[in-house]
Amino acid sequence: MRARRTAVLSVALLPALVLTGCSSGKSASTDAAAPSAALGTSPLQNPDGTRPGLAPLTSAADRAAGRALVAKVRTAAAGPKTGYDRDQFGPAWTDNVDGTPLGHNNCDTRNDLLARDGRSVQHKDGSACTVTSMTIHDPYTGKNVQWTKAQATKIQIDHVMPLSYDWQQGAAKWDKAKRVRIANDPLNLIPADGSQNAAKGDSGPAEWLPADARIRCAYVVRFAQVSLKYDLPVTPADKQAMLQQCA
Repeated sequence: MRARRTAVLSVALLPALVLTGCSSGKSASTDAAAPSAALGTSPLQNPDGTRPGLAPLTSAADRAAGRALVAKVRTAAAGPKTGYDRDQFGPAWTDNVDGTPLGHNNCDTRNDLLARDGRSVQHKDGSACTVTSMTIHDPYTGKNVQWTKAQATKIQIDHVMPLSYDWQQGAAKWDKAKRVRIANDPLNLIPADGSQNAAKGDSGPAEWLPADARIRCAYVVRFAQVSLKYDLPVTPADKQAMLQQCA
């Protein structure tokens, strides 16, 4: 792994999850693979990240569209990680963020994402925000997960384009407000299996891809969507790997 392999705050596709701020090596308990109807939303139909989940791109037409989108991504060598700190991207899961679809809605980003992707979501008594339990489909393993707040690290919120990666690809030169946006933008956030998130760290697609090969094209398309929205390049090796997933 590259030097930029630091743990990033992440979570998995679960509707009622309250996550910790750090990655965990614990794997999520899962049941059999979810039926196709529960796999979430195609990234091609979810350009702002507000719709739930991440569904595989299976048709030739969708994979070609995904590859065409990836082809638009700029490339550049990774810069130094000098000066990187999670705090450079604002408080973890802050609701005090401008320019994102879920900002200033009186609920923190983590719980917003759990509620977005979870099914049968239960909230803390008296709260319309805090998720305490849910069923969630983890796109990275292809499994359904029964999650409760008492087992928070089983599902973590993954920054698809990791924050340290962002820093090295240009975010180090941004103002603080823009860094807070990318850290809390639902387009860049997917609740996922904790062990998958821990294994990913801050790796790009050339070094890490989801365990379930069926989701890899959709995953790199989401990675490209974030790259294009924020005009952040990826490394040449990462772009090559991304194109291969939708071939």
